[in-house]
Amino acid sequence: MNQAPRTTQAAPLALLTLAIGLLAGCTSLTRHAPVVERTSPPSQSRPAPVRAEEPKDEKGMHTVRRGDTLLRIALDNGQNYRDLVAWNNLRDPDDIKVGQVLRVAPPERGERTANIQTQPVPAPPPATPPRKTTPRADKQPYSDATAASAQKDPGTRVEPAPAVTPPAAAPAPTIAAGSTVTANDDEKLSWMWPSDGRIVATFDEGRNKGIDIAGKAGQQVVAAGPGKVMYAGSGIRGYGNLVIVKHSNSLLSAYAHNRKIVVKEGDNVAKGQVIAEMGDSDADSVKLHFEIRQQGKPVDPSRFLPGR
Repeated sequence: MNQAPRTTQAAPLALLTLAIGLLAGCTSLTRHAPVVERTSPPSQSRPAPVRAEEPKDEKGMHTVRRGDTLLRIALDNGQNYRDLVAWNNLRDPDDIKVGQVLRVAPPERGERTANIQTQPVPAPPPATPPRKTTPRADKQPYSDATAASAQKDPGTRVEPAPAVTPPAAAPAPTIAAGSTVTANDDEKLSWMWPSDGRIVATFDEGRNKGIDIAGKAGQQVVAAGPGKVMYAGSGIRGYGNLVIVKHSNSLLSAYAHNRKIVVKEGDNVAKGQVIAEMGDSDADSVKLHFEIRQQGKPVDPSRFLPGR
């Protein structure tokens, strides 16, 4: 009778002990569980890609870049594209490659004749031996006294008086149409407006490389100065039917967007001579785009054209 209650009290005690042990085990596991805080690695800023610098060209040379054409290179350097073909021994003017280095200035004299075989220069003929004459000890320079003495003594030899030739007058310089002149002669060139009309765009070195003159289709376009046609065609994008006239070694003028060209390459043109008809080729309206370039660089045409 006394043992039954003991068994009943011992059972809850054992269960309580087991529960405490389980809780302790859980607490121990939780206490020793590693805690790892995941953090994203710091973002590494990638350096901006370095833009390759354009190669610097030597004087008189040009490195072909993407989009270049031989005609454009010639215009930008104030040269005839046919000269570029010859200076660079190009078989096909349209076959130029990016990175190719082209000569855009006349070669030096030594370079020009480097590949030319020179003929041997013949030796000069031997000098004719002088006649043997008896030296005269009485040879005297010319003077009034020696001349009078010679009349008395015919044996006295008198040197003749040297003849004085007046210097020849230098011819006055003239500039003919199409002739080759130096940069110093640029100031002697006279200019006129290439066409009548309202100026709709003025010179802006960054945007507009010349001036734009509005007009009617078929209106006459004349040479602004005397010179030689170095290009007549439509091979330069953005210019349409284009005429380029070279006036000197450093100056040329360009006439773009023509409807019709009435001159051809190699023609000598006079100031005021009709070279084209105004149009809208490669343009959004009928107009003449007129440029003056000095050493290939666009300059403000108002510096050369007379006021109006």
